Amino acid sequence: MLGAMRRPPSRCAWPLLAALAACAAPPADLVLRGGRIRTQDPSRPLAQALAARDGVLLAVGSDADVAALIGPRTRVVELDGRTALPGLFDAHLHLAGLAEGVRRVDLVGSASEAEVVARVAERAAQAPQGAWVLGRGWDQNDWARAEFPTHAALSGAVPDRPVALWRVDGHALLANAAALELAGIGMDTPDPPGGRILRDAQGRPSGVLVDLATALVEAHVPPLSGAELRAALPRVVADLHRHGITAVTEAGVPLATAREYAALARAGSLELRVHVMLDADDPAVWTDTPGLPTPDLDGRGRVSLRAVKAYADGALGSRGAALLAPYADDPGQSGLLLTPPERLRALTERCLRAGWQLGTHAIGDRANRLVLDTYAAALAAVPPLQRAVPDPRLRIEHAQVLDAQDIPRFGQLGVVASVQALHQSSDCSWAGERLGPARERGAYAWRALVDTGALLCGGSDAPVELPDPLLAFHAFVARPDPSGRWPGGWHPEQALTRAEALSAMTTWAAQACFEEGRLGRLAPGLAADVVVLSDDPLGAPVERLPGLRVDLTVFDGRVVHQRAAAP
Repeated sequence: MLGAMRRPPSRCAWPLLAALAACAAPPADLVLRGGRIRTQDPSRPLAQALAARDGVLLAVGSDADVAALIGPRTRVVELDGRTALPGLFDAHLHLAGLAEGVRRVDLVGSASEAEVVARVAERAAQAPQGAWVLGRGWDQNDWARAEFPTHAALSGAVPDRPVALWRVDGHALLANAAALELAGIGMDTPDPPGGRILRDAQGRPSGVLVDLATALVEAHVPPLSGAELRAALPRVVADLHRHGITAVTEAGVPLATAREYAALARAGSLELRVHVMLDADDPAVWTDTPGLPTPDLDGRGRVSLRAVKAYADGALGSRGAALLAPYADDPGQSGLLLTPPERLRALTERCLRAGWQLGTHAIGDRANRLVLDTYAAALAAVPPLQRAVPDPRLRIEHAQVLDAQDIPRFGQLGVVASVQALHQSSDCSWAGERLGPARERGAYAWRALVDTGALLCGGSDAPVELPDPLLAFHAFVARPDPSGRWPGGWHPEQALTRAEALSAMTTWAAQACFEEGRLGRLAPGLAADVVVLSDDPLGAPVERLPGLRVDLTVFDGRVVHQRAAAP
């Protein structure tokens, strides 16, 4: 008799026991049911419903599986056949940069230098006497005359106060005469290492500063205060929720900003998971040592501090990207290296020993090779037993232009390729002229990276691009060309499959941040971060992909965005 009592229940009894256990459990806070849930969980790729309590998923399965978890106070969302996914993860953006946009003139989409000057003059007329006027977003490649501007028109329109206008990529700025004078930039000012002061035929500064030369003016610009950051972030985060984003990698900020994020999260004022990369050029990173990596800086699972961001080169649009051969459209230039190789090597080894993840900005093929060479040497010098984290998941941010022989090295070295799909659609109308036809084939080479074993994660680089992962999804799979010159897509052989594109902004992005045990999938015990779309990104016809909309965003088990119904 005792032996019979100890036998496990028969298999047919398990559903009854599961139902009884569900009845005994406290009700869920939130239930989503009646839809197509793409879980990104290999053990159960598709489900109909999910339930969450206290920010954690309780059940993911059929409508019947969650029925017993519905209580009188449970919020029930009827999906009505719509598609739910894990909350989307922007693997590379600038959160503080988006907050900075509140005080800057928006120059995105300006069709000419004259339009830039007009927008700035309008803001200057409203600004306090003597205050800086700041702006960002101009791109000379979008103008009929695709040449860098000069300060002449800007200085004429705004002569009485300093003006600094960053290019869309942040790697160049246009300063007026007052700002140049304040920074002490004149004919005799030499180009700083890693930077370039553009000049006219007489050798006078034109007003455009490239890469590290921008610091000459930036040193005089009042920084965004903590109060300004706190005031701007709710609007920024709400916009990210509108795009279905629940987690981001903040690609390079001072330690003070990371601590500000943590304070906001502890106060319940940051509805976002922020994986911070500390700016390697911030002295506080190494002098006011942040200590060991802190995956939970705020104690609520919202701010992670375990990565450092360095810069190898500049940007392709301002010809600061470091190339192995000169630019096809400017044979006198091969780009700029911003961090000396020996300093990058020392930083990499230090990060490996201390447990910090390192991500290095590299756009050009020369910069990417330099970083891969540096990583390979550092990994050999600091073998796994000497590393604080045996699998360090070193990253290259952008990996934009690659020589064919370097592409397999990402997978071989275990280096994460952190790419931005919208850069391809923004740049393809002029990238070929910059690079030439042979080198162009190694640009935005996502298919080749994945096929050779690289872990690839997708971000926006906002505010350089819109933080819109659905537009990025379309770019990943269709390689669109807004100019219409390549109707079938720009180098479509480098497109990702839809499943890969979705992974790049969910599971692979989480893995790139050591978060695969909590984010990027929908399964019991994981974070209840969910996005509901108007259509199925894996099943909708390709022509319908640009029309996908975010209907609902759930963060930490609570609805934080709901799209208004059409009238």
